[in-house]
Amino acid sequence: MPRTLASAPVMILNGPNLNLLGERQPEIYGSDTLADAEALCAKTAEAHGGTVDFRQSNHEGLLVDWIQEARLHHAGIVINPAAYTHTSIALLDALSACDGLPVVEVHLSNVHRREEFRRHSYVSLRADAVIAGCGIQGYAFAVERIAALAARGSAPA
Repeated sequence: MPRTLASAPVMILNGPNLNLLGERQPEIYGSDTLADAEALCAKTAEAHGGTVDFRQSNHEGLLVDWIQEARLHHAGIVINPAAYTHTSIALLDALSACDGLPVVEVHLSNVHRREEFRRHSYVSLRADAVIAGCGIQGYAFAVERIAALAARGSAPA
């Protein structure tokens, strides 16, 4: 059964090295921290009567476990898979098992203006939307999109 932000939190997942946000390559990723992104997401969800469940891991299997958890208990998934974007069929498979659950992929930088290998995303094959190049503001856009999709009752085909 579809869940709205008022009835279930938005799962926000962050992949490898995002714990170093604000320190690692600020010329690419900016000076905002992951805590800043979490606060922005919480504020955005609150405007829709909801909350967020914000997590980060450098471990692919843990991200898969969390996706499977979200499938049962969350209104949608916002995911910044970081380097796993380009390599992880496991994340794609886990997200594909989330029938009807809205999924929005986020990238801080504009991956299309970077190295060629960054232009391919396995996660995009399942994502209902992809937001890139907006810094941490992209997370707020993603929460807004999850709220809209959840309110409609399902993810678009």
